[in-house]
Amino acid sequence: MIAVGLMEGRSAVDVELAGVFRDASGMAYKPARYRFTSEVTLTPSDLASSSFALEDVTIGIGFHWERKERQVFRGALRIIKRDAGLTVVNDVPLEEYVTSVISSEMSASCPIELLKAHAVISRSWLLFPKEQPSPGAPAEREPVRAKPQERAAGPEQGSHAREILRWYGREAHPDFDVCADDHCQRYQGITKAFSPEAANAVAATTGEFLRYNSMICDARFSKCCGGITERYSTAWEDQEIRYLESVYDGPEQARSYILETWIRSDPPAYCNTRDSDLLSRILPGFDRETRDFYRWRVEYSPDELADLVKSRVGVDLGPIRDIEALARGPSGRIYRLKLSGERDYLFIGKELEIRRALSRTHLYSSAFVVDKELGRLVLRGAGWGHGVGLCQIGAAVMANEGRTYKEILQHYYRGTTVSA
Repeated sequence: MIAVGLMEGRSAVDVELAGVFRDASGMAYKPARYRFTSEVTLTPSDLASSSFALEDVTIGIGFHWERKERQVFRGALRIIKRDAGLTVVNDVPLEEYVTSVISSEMSASCPIELLKAHAVISRSWLLFPKEQPSPGAPAEREPVRAKPQERAAGPEQGSHAREILRWYGREAHPDFDVCADDHCQRYQGITKAFSPEAANAVAATTGEFLRYNSMICDARFSKCCGGITERYSTAWEDQEIRYLESVYDGPEQARSYILETWIRSDPPAYCNTRDSDLLSRILPGFDRETRDFYRWRVEYSPDELADLVKSRVGVDLGPIRDIEALARGPSGRIYRLKLSGERDYLFIGKELEIRRALSRTHLYSSAFVVDKELGRLVLRGAGWGHGVGLCQIGAAVMANEGRTYKEILQHYYRGTTVSA
């Protein structure tokens, strides 16, 4: 069984049961609405025909698509009382979990080979820490370094300059294996329409994992790489993982590019698609609201950006005069950035912290260039997400063109194999 955290910090939990559930004492809970304010464990009498629904489940926490939804789940329901409030946990079989993930991360109407590829990496993502718990946890949640790291200012940095160096690794959840949101993997129970293809994809790959040198891989993925995937160390620890290196998201060919020119242009790649029919088949409804995922643009006045930085990272630099990329990964994603204000300087890294500092939610990615136009700072960017590992939209295009799931996985994770 996989324990999935659905909610935390609630004073009461409203649940609608469909089917008969029993608590630890054997007491039966018939189909109805219930409000719980204390601990309880409810187990379905019949897993296949029973479910429970929760109102106001928050999804996309901290990202631009954040919202609340009513969601429905199969499996056991556990409500645990903690100092911060009630925690809601869903205990569900592994393959049921994987079926939900591939129907939540993407749409259940995706090409079957993409669903197979995602089933393999979602299963691998989940079990990687159990087989190889050191480095490489796949979430965007709690910082590996819990507090911003400050470095002594050098003469070239200004007398009050500071540096924030922070990346985000898998949180060790004390009450469950994995959370249900984008910080881990999207898990929305049976809320999204399950297609026969999704069930078939999981059944066809049951027990299969992505492996490198026989070990289960830390199978990272993001929505759109922007044409080139990123290496592991740009987003997380300063180490290289051979199967999480940068690859061009297109057919193998000789290529050369200047990163800033690449970001400003509209180069061909698997994930550079405007096929509205395909996108409607592969993206969940709320993801379809984001159409500028390959190349995007945001802009700020110097004062707007100063207020944003102050609210997001707690540093008052004054009106921002300049944004300078000091270090980029091979996809163009910035992992060390200098912000120059009228009062002070600030150095920020790594990629997710940069995205967090420069947006009310998160920038689509840290692969961007900066122009000054009519007194405003214009950010032109590429891709959606950290860009490491499988590019979901690129993989969907590959599957739509007839590539098998193993070909897709070998494209994004070089040197890996798929096996039980």
